[in-house]
Amino acid sequence: MQKLLALVENNLLLLAVLAAAFGLFVPSVGIALSSSIGPLLAALMLVISLTFDAHAVKLVLRKPDRQLWALGLVYGPMSLAGWLIGRLFFGSGHLAAGQTLVGTLPTDVSAPLLVLLAKGNVALAAVLNAVNTALSPFIVPFLFLFLTGIELQVPVGAVVLELILVVLVPTVVGVYLRTRFAAAVSRHDSAYPAIGSIFYLLLLLAVVGPNADTILGYGWFAGVIALAALLLNLIGYAVGSIAKVFAADREEVITYLFTVSKKEFSIAAAFVAASGLPAEIAVPAAFFAVIQMITSPIAAKMLASGAAKQA
Repeated sequence: MQKLLALVENNLLLLAVLAAAFGLFVPSVGIALSSSIGPLLAALMLVISLTFDAHAVKLVLRKPDRQLWALGLVYGPMSLAGWLIGRLFFGSGHLAAGQTLVGTLPTDVSAPLLVLLAKGNVALAAVLNAVNTALSPFIVPFLFLFLTGIELQVPVGAVVLELILVVLVPTVVGVYLRTRFAAAVSRHDSAYPAIGSIFYLLLLLAVVGPNADTILGYGWFAGVIALAALLLNLIGYAVGSIAKVFAADREEVITYLFTVSKKEFSIAAAFVAASGLPAEIAVPAAFFAVIQMITSPIAAKMLASGAAKQA
């Protein structure tokens, strides 16, 4: 079992590419998994939260300026980047609006896993993620309206409930177990990154499968949409690197790289559907989801290698 887990963790990039390809050409598996996205995310958050205790959370809460920086970077430059890329690639219309929407989204729930794999500050990532998501129903509609003139109707109750069930409850349970049964939980520290990676791959399948027809249906233009998503993702890493200005700790900088570059794509579909807007506006978010789930393991491996060299 240990060898299998190590194989998954060490080859996450290759497995992510294979999972994306499998999801595109055998979408039935991903479609079957799509109804389990919530439980899969909750399980992922639980596994990640087993890696840090209540003391680590207290240390994060003592630095409220870190959260303010995260909010500014996630919702400020990234929203503007999404709008600019949308205009550059698509001019106007539904895809341009959708690209703008991606830029305004909060941090992806899976970001703490990549922070864990990259040897960053996982407790900080979990707290930043929770706060960014909790504020998204109030921030995203304002930014989207300001940038596009399109009004979003936000299902606040559904988003808050998802936050509680998918992020808050699993995180509290994981941190409690780590704090209360530290010796027992820490014995399995080497396995948590690999277990989290397995959930990550299942989530990738669950994202790609239901969107396979849409992605393939764009033909060669799918490459253009993917390129726009990749550009926004790379800009996210560049914006996240601004953390070097206020955080001397390498682990904190790594945390911001993924907090800023990864976007919670599922919220886009929920907001678009609740607002009665054309479904095509949610398409760039689906492309971004696939792109970020492939590029993130590359970044995590590079950062982990850099940390190992410095050790």
